[in-house]
Order: sequence, then structure tokens, then C-alpha cells
Amino acid sequence: MAVMPDVSAPAAAPPTTSRIRPSTWAVVLAACTGQFLVVLDVSVVNVALPSMRADLGLSAAGLQWVVNAYSIAFAGFMLLGGRAADIYGRKLMFLVGLGLFTAASLAGGLAQEGWQLLAARAVQGLGAAVLAPATLTILTAAVPEGPARTKAIGTWMAVGAGGGAAGGLIGGVLTDTLSWRWVLLINVPIGALVLIAAALRIAEGRAGDRRRIDLLGAVLVTAGLAAVAYGIVQTEVEGWTAAATLVPLLSGLALLAAFVLVEARTAVPLIPLRVFSVRAVSSANVSMLLMGSATFSMWYFMTVYAQNILGYTPLQAGLALIPTSAAVVIGSKLAPRLMVRTGAKALAVAGVLITAAGFGWQSTMGVDGSYLTAICLPGVLMMAGAGLASTPLATLATSGAEPGDAGLVSGLVNTSRTMGGALGLAVLSTVAAARTAGSGDTAEITAGYAMAFRTASGVLLAGVIVMLLWLPNHRGPRRRPVRH
Repeated sequence: MAVMPDVSAPAAAPPTTSRIRPSTWAVVLAACTGQFLVVLDVSVVNVALPSMRADLGLSAAGLQWVVNAYSIAFAGFMLLGGRAADIYGRKLMFLVGLGLFTAASLAGGLAQEGWQLLAARAVQGLGAAVLAPATLTILTAAVPEGPARTKAIGTWMAVGAGGGAAGGLIGGVLTDTLSWRWVLLINVPIGALVLIAAALRIAEGRAGDRRRIDLLGAVLVTAGLAAVAYGIVQTEVEGWTAAATLVPLLSGLALLAAFVLVEARTAVPLIPLRVFSVRAVSSANVSMLLMGSATFSMWYFMTVYAQNILGYTPLQAGLALIPTSAAVVIGSKLAPRLMVRTGAKALAVAGVLITAAGFGWQSTMGVDGSYLTAICLPGVLMMAGAGLASTPLATLATSGAEPGDAGLVSGLVNTSRTMGGALGLAVLSTVAAARTAGSGDTAEITAGYAMAFRTASGVLLAGVIVMLLWLPNHRGPRRRPVRH
């Protein structure tokens, strides 16, 4: 197959332009839509779980794996997906990932048995792991470095954040008006349209050569991350000291240690360890992991608080979080403009401080809380800050990478956020359960939720310290005056 010229080197438009060319918007739209679908499917099934259980006869444990099968496959295979985009081509991996994701969505929506649904969700996660890194590398390759790229990354972050934020609302509407099956089937027509648009509009490009993928490294890191993720998931049911938790956690850590040894010795590693010597890459990813550990869990706790304590229906809970969803999108869109004035590090720190303040406010929640002060305003504060912080962190990470490592670093950014979210939700759920101590009293349950928010606020403040000490001082790209 003939390879078209790499889209990372456009002939037209100066590299410092702040405008994205109209012909490039189709590429940006395709990449952002792919990212929206990937993030959406992390949370969209939550409100449909009771209907799935009734229709397919799933057990309580099986119901849990409708969510976990996707998340674990997504996090475990994402690094492999990022490296594959560099080696085999960004467009090819985008099409493969989206095709796999769309086909699995169709299979899940048509499932007649519980195991069929779980298998489809796992394949969905695999497709998402291939698709997600390719979306960011396609975007950064299509838009030259400078204000235009920062604007495009801000759009990508906003769309991704909006996908996660809109999951509860979209799932509630589809489940109430159609059926739970449409939570998955809605991906099929959207995926098909994006596949056609991507095949026609996205030019192929790869940053690396066609060398073989480091299969041993891929197996070790994927199995290690999947085992760690499985162990984290088990903590909510089994606790931290149970064999069902410790065995996969320790096995996963051992596999990851073996992965590091292999990568240090192999000639063509899946993850060159040198990328972690780049301060921007390592510090931004650790910061993203800490922030994701708090913000991912926010949607879960806000939803269960609204339904279990305040008596909202699933659809009402989704509607109640619309301002919060809008806040993260607005924050992500404002971030590129603010970065030009403040610099990436200062904006990331300010965003996380705002988020921590929102978590602190939310920790004052009570059993008779009003919508405005117990859900809306603290939620807006939490997610506006997260939107402001995410774009500079992603920009720092990708700007510090070599061109041949762009897909890898994109995969690391997504892996850090996803794994941070899985770890954070497991830990904070344990914190809430310990405070509640098995009580069914609504005041005690609310106190458990509040303790989780206070703990998350502490994690965010620790993240601020990490950012201040470790993130490099990197200012956003400035516009150059146009000479006539």
C-alpha cells in the first residue's frame, strides 16, 4: 500500500498560526469523535445496569464486570495501541480500533446471554485501547505545533471530557426511552460514519519504521496492568487483604517489574525507558494519574448521592449533572487561551487547586442538601478546574516527546488517566465503606460519601505539590506578528 506523505509536515500555513485550516477540521472532528466514543463508554452503561441484569439474568458479580471488562481491557492494552500507531500507521490503527469498537458495540447490543455481553465489552475495551492513542497522534500530526495545535488539543480534551460527563445523561435517556441495548447500539451508526470519513479524509502517517513490535514487552505490560486493574477492582468486594485482591495485585507488580527488565535489555523496546527521563513526560503523567484518581470517582459518587440520598431517578441524576458536564468542556476550551498568558505549569496548578476547592465544598454534603449547593455549584467548580488542568498536562507530555514516540506518549497520557481513575475509585469506595461501616442509615452513608470527597481533596493537594516541584516551566506558544 502506498503511504501518503506524513500529515505532520503540511506544506501550507505557517507553523505558528492560531487558526485550524477548514480542510483540517474534518481530521480534528474524526479524531475527537473517536475520543468521545471511547470515553463515553466508560460511564454510559452505569444507569442501564439494572435493566441488563433483568434481561440477561446476570449475577451481581457479572453485573460488575459489564463495567470492569471494558475498563481493564482499555487500560491494559492502551500502551500497545500507542506504539502500534507509531509503527504501523496512525490512520490504520485508528480504523482498526474504531472498526473493532463498532463491531463489539453491535455484538453487545444484540447479546442474548450474559457472557456474550461481557465478551463484547472486553473487545470494546481492546478496540478503545487501539483507537484512543491514535486519535491524539492523528490530531497532533494534522495540526502544526503552535497555538493552532494547542487549540486542537483543547478541543480534543473538551470532547473527551464531555464524553465522560455525558455518559450518565445519555445512558439515562436511551434506557428510559428505548432500551438498555441502545446504550451500545448508538455507537454503531456513529462509528460507521466516522470510519467512512476517516478513510476518506485522514492521510496515513507513521513516526517510526516497520520494525516488529516488542511482543514480550507487550504481553508483560498488558498482563501486568490488567492484573493490577483486576486486583484494584476486587478491593471493593473482597477488601485489600483478601487473597483475591493480593494475588492479582502482587502478580501484576511482578509482571511490570519483569517488563522493566525486558525493556532495559531488548534492542527494540515497546516503551523506550528513555522517555521517562524526559521531565515533561514523566511529571505530566504522574500529575495526570493523581488528578484522574480523584475526578473519575466524582461522577460515581455524585450519581449515587443524587439517587440513593436525594431520591433522584437515573434520568434526573443525569440532568442534574449537565452544568457540571458543561463546566469541564468550557474549562478545556478556555485552557489554550489562558496557557498563552500563564504558561502550562501555572495553569495546571491553578486548575487542580480549583478542583480541590470543589471537592472540599462537596465534602460538606448532607442528607437534605439542596441541588444548588450540594450538587450544582461544587460540581461546576470541580470539573471547571479539571478542564483547565487537563489540557496543559496533555500538552506538556506530548510536547516533550520525540516524533517517533508520539503515539507511545499519547497512550501513556490516557493510561495514566484511566489507571488513576480505576485506582482512585477503588480506594475512595473503600474509604467511604469504612466510614459507613455497613450502616444502612442515610446519614451514615452520606458521611461515607463526604469522607471520600475529603480524601480526594487531599490527593489533589498532594498533586499540586508534585506539580510545583516537578513540572517544567513551559509557557504556551505565543503568536508571532504577521509581516506584510
